[in-house]
Amino acid sequence: MLKTLRQYALMLALPLWLLCAAWPALAADDPPLSNAQLDQLVAPIALYPDSLLSQLLMATTYPDEFEKAYQWSKAHPDSKGDSAVKMVEAQNWDPAVASMVAFPDVLITLGGQPKWVKDMGDAFLTQTADVMDAVQRLRNQAQKAGNLQSNEQVTVTTQPGPKQQVIVIEPAQPSVVYVPTYNPAVVYGPWAYPTYPPYYYPPPAGYWFSTAVMTGLAWGVGIAVGNALWGGCNWGSSNVNINVNKYNNINSNRKFEGGGDRASWKHDPGHRTSDYRGGAAERDRLNNDFKTNQREQFRGRDDAGRENGRDNGRDNARDNGRDNARDNGRDNGRDNGRANTRDANRERAANTMESRGISNSSRGGRTGGAQAGQMDHNRGGANSGLGNNNGARGDNRSQAGSRNNALTGVNDMQSRTESSRGRESRASPSMQGTSRAGASNRSAPAARSSTNRPARSGGGGRGR
Repeated sequence: MLKTLRQYALMLALPLWLLCAAWPALAADDPPLSNAQLDQLVAPIALYPDSLLSQLLMATTYPDEFEKAYQWSKAHPDSKGDSAVKMVEAQNWDPAVASMVAFPDVLITLGGQPKWVKDMGDAFLTQTADVMDAVQRLRNQAQKAGNLQSNEQVTVTTQPGPKQQVIVIEPAQPSVVYVPTYNPAVVYGPWAYPTYPPYYYPPPAGYWFSTAVMTGLAWGVGIAVGNALWGGCNWGSSNVNINVNKYNNINSNRKFEGGGDRASWKHDPGHRTSDYRGGAAERDRLNNDFKTNQREQFRGRDDAGRENGRDNGRDNARDNGRDNARDNGRDNGRDNGRANTRDANRERAANTMESRGISNSSRGGRTGGAQAGQMDHNRGGANSGLGNNNGARGDNRSQAGSRNNALTGVNDMQSRTESSRGRESRASPSMQGTSRAGASNRSAPAARSSTNRPARSGGGGRGR
């Protein structure tokens, strides 16, 4: 009997065990949300400016950190804008979550609805394109109802899209963001899904105008932002992206690597501890996508580095070539200028000499004549008596001839001829002077001899 009861218990427990084992697989196969369900979820935020909407959708995929940011804003109600984002830099939240503290009105209103945050984030992860389509459907309805047009807070434009008309909402002033508050049941006109009425979360007292509940749409106080608003909606691809420059400026410790000004956003499962809609399989899928994106960032950084290297190489080569050409041109110009100046000086000197009747040959004649005259002078000076005077006169004649030669421009041969004639002329008087001097010298001893002999006495013998 006892054995039979055990067998029945095992038979009953087996189906229950199989059902529990299959539960994760069933959860992973949850059917996608319908348009009615998606419109219901998106209704509270569809009219936000595109940049704020994109970052809010990213942030909702991290419900645990979203809750922490909500608590931080409650504790710091006066902190907003870029300065608030810098204040939470050490919290290690995902940058999308950290960016929400720049808009405390948003966190205070939606952070108190943790189920909506998780459901919205899961829907965005598993049905990104469907969520973006839901936003456009609701914007189109609000525009048709006359509740969406450009004003002092936002600029509303219409653009063609791949599936339907795309309505873009941007801040009227890029550096100032106004967060709208509205009653979805009013602003969108008649609601198409009575079974799934739009979610509506009125703001806490003191944050927005209370008349928004009745009139449909109101705007809060403008929030000055700079780099805290770095997200964007890519309506053509039905996803969201990142302005890399702004993102890196505000997230200095967690910069986005890769080339380009815009980059696709990828969810980082490392910042989420709660379960995903779809279970472990969804976590694995998102984790693989994130790792693939990281590898692409590194490849993009390497490609950008190589491209920058090539660009820098081309720029340096071009700059060096330009500098060398400039230096060569300057050096050549300086050398040519000096050469031209030297040639011009030479030409002016030659012209001056020519105008004065002086040539190279005349300079040579003058020099040669002067040298010959000096030599003759030295020879004439060696003679004595009248020869000295004749030599001096010969020097004078030689110098006069040399000067005449220089003035008349005779050549060196003529100068030597004149010098020779001068020497011959000096030689003749010198020789004559020498002969006369010799004759005088020969008669002098005879005179001395006659004077020194004793005189003879006249008549008679020798004296005694």
